[in-house]
Amino acid sequence: MHAYENCYWMSADGLKLHYRQYPGDESRPPILCFPGLTRNARDYDALAARLAGRWRVLAIDFRGRGRSEYAKDPMTYVPTTYVADVQALLAERGIDRFVAIGTSLGGIVTMLLAAEGARIAAALINDVGPEIDPAGIARIRGYVGKGGSCPTWMHAARSIAETNADVYPDFEIEEWLAMAKRLYRLNSGGRIVPDYDLKIAEPFRVPGNERGPDMWGALARLRDVPTLIVRGGRSDVLAPAVADRMVQALDRAELVTLPGIGHAPMLTEEALRDPIDRLLDRVA
Repeated sequence: MHAYENCYWMSADGLKLHYRQYPGDESRPPILCFPGLTRNARDYDALAARLAGRWRVLAIDFRGRGRSEYAKDPMTYVPTTYVADVQALLAERGIDRFVAIGTSLGGIVTMLLAAEGARIAAALINDVGPEIDPAGIARIRGYVGKGGSCPTWMHAARSIAETNADVYPDFEIEEWLAMAKRLYRLNSGGRIVPDYDLKIAEPFRVPGNERGPDMWGALARLRDVPTLIVRGGRSDVLAPAVADRMVQALDRAELVTLPGIGHAPMLTEEALRDPIDRLLDRVA
């Protein structure tokens, strides 16, 4: 873990939502990091630690994840609500312009924020696009909300390794253990459990709820924005043809494909270091 402050804001429907704030240059637009469907702010700790100091980084816990409160109505676990929650954060903190880094669901939220007129200085869209491969959707629907628990962190690490071996084939047990501690938490009964509200699966099971309407139109709002599109070479969510079409739809886009990695890259891969720095240099 690295130096950060736990901060909170309120959603329009009264939820106390959490983000980690890593200190950085206040004269630059902050970087807002949006995680994937079952992920949380901890996913961005290593990237934030590398960028902090030069950049102020806000790593978000969407509602129902991490330290953010769980929603009373599970049907609010949809991208349009996450967008409204982020808009509330921007308004409450007086953030006029920002860099968006979004993985999977977080990338969808990034595109939808652009569609709503958010002033995005640069965007990193990680392994997702306006069209989602049906194979990936089916796989995600197969595990989200399933729950379960493990007696130890090592058991949790081995469980994650069994289900994600094709995604990160080169991971060693130490890396699976680190991932377990990002994805799981210790509950009051001493068991290791997923660190999200299992009810996020309810709206996700409804076709179309995994994204917003007119996603190609949303992406088009990033046409003039420096954008880095990252794709895992083994991804079952972002197809190569969709990634290529995304680059063609934008005037200032770069595509980086990481061979041998599935959905989704961690954004700490050495091959992404220079592309991420190039993206941020275009803002600085």
